[in-house]
Formats: sequence, structure tokens, C-alpha cells
Amino acid sequence: MDAIQFVYFDLDDTLLDHQHAEREALADVRRRYLEVFGTLSVDELQARYHAINSPLWRRYADGEIDKQTVKRARFERLVRDVGADHADARLIGRYYLQRYAEHWAFVDGAREAYTTVADRRPVGILTNGFAEVQAKKLDRFPFLGDRADQVVVSEEVGVMKPDPDIFAHATQQAGVDADEILYVGDSRRSDIDGGRRAGWTTAWFARNGEDTGDVEDDVFVFDDWSAFLARLRGEEA
Repeated sequence: MDAIQFVYFDLDDTLLDHQHAEREALADVRRRYLEVFGTLSVDELQARYHAINSPLWRRYADGEIDKQTVKRARFERLVRDVGADHADARLIGRYYLQRYAEHWAFVDGAREAYTTVADRRPVGILTNGFAEVQAKKLDRFPFLGDRADQVVVSEEVGVMKPDPDIFAHATQQAGVDADEILYVGDSRRSDIDGGRRAGWTTAWFARNGEDTGDVEDDVFVFDDWSAFLARLRGEEA
């Protein structure tokens, strides 16, 4: 870490537990719309939602569709997938976003890790999430923005990770050379591959049992924040 002069963190499923908030929001949706989703368990509903939402997000990241299409299409396809074409997908999607915001919380250990790093080096946040949603998250947890020297939101830049242009923009905002930046994130494609192509050092928060066997040797892989802090403290000893 001696060569690192700036540390960027991803936000969702790195610092904040998006998966937990998503699951709890879908559980709320299931309870509210039991006649639509009641035949599914929460796990089954989340699995179907992921199968629909993930490809839409990838198309959004690749610039093929806009965010309004993502918001609309994911619930239109979900109700169709469960054979409930009569259901009002727009209302369900709106209710989901309302409940999602009620379940935001830190990933275990992430707050301490972020604070520990911010006490030692300049830090920033680099995220792909919808701009208005990410702004609300930073309002909910103001110390994240207060400690950050830079907050880079893809929608405000005009390109999404892993596009090289957003990493170039973030490098310029950090005010250091690319090889002096560490990026900590949970997505192999968006965070790790994108960061490495930009010349950044990367740390992969692989907490979901991902296959990390083929990851490059220069990527630090960890599955809980205590391991990250142990690595940080060991390199600074």
C-alpha cells in the first residue's frame, strides 16, 4: 500500500449491503402483492428478479438502453414471468424502490474499513448506481460523503463502469497517477477488470463465493473486511 496515494470504493455490495436491501424490499413486495408473487418464496422471487434485472443492467452499462427502460422493464418482465400480466408493474416497481430505501445498511465491517482507510489516505466513491438513488444513500449516511475527497457517479459522468472513460475521469478527479490508485469493489467485470485496464491496483471483495481461481496475481481477493484491514495493517507495519 505504500505506493497507493488514493483509494476509491465502490458503493453497492462493497460498502452498503445492496443484496440485503434488495431481498428485504422484494420480501415487502411479496407481502404487499401476495396475489401476484405468493406462490414464490422470497429466495425464488429474488432469483427470478436477478435473472431479469442483471441482463438489463448490463445493457444499461453498455449504453444500449436508458435507466427508465431498466426501471420499467424489470418489473414488467417479472410479473409476466409469474403469469400475472394483469398486475400493475409500474406501481410494483415504485413500491419496491420505496421499500428498498428503508433497508439500506452497511456491509458488516465496511464502515470501520472505510474509516480506517480514510484516516490514512484520501478516499473516494465510484459507483454505477442511479444518480438520484445514490444521492439519497449518501444523504442517509453522510459521513461517507464527508470523508470522501471525490464522489464519482457514472450517470453524472455519462458513462458506466467498466468503460475506460469513467476511470480516466476518476483518475483526473483524484489528482494522482493511475498506478497510485487502489479500487475496492465487488464486481469482477465492472470494478476489477475495469480498474485493472485503467492501470489501477484493485482489491476484489468476493463475499458471495465467486470463483476467483483465475484472477490475476496482482488482485487482492478478500471475503470479509477484517481480512482487508489485516492486509492494510500488515503492509503498513
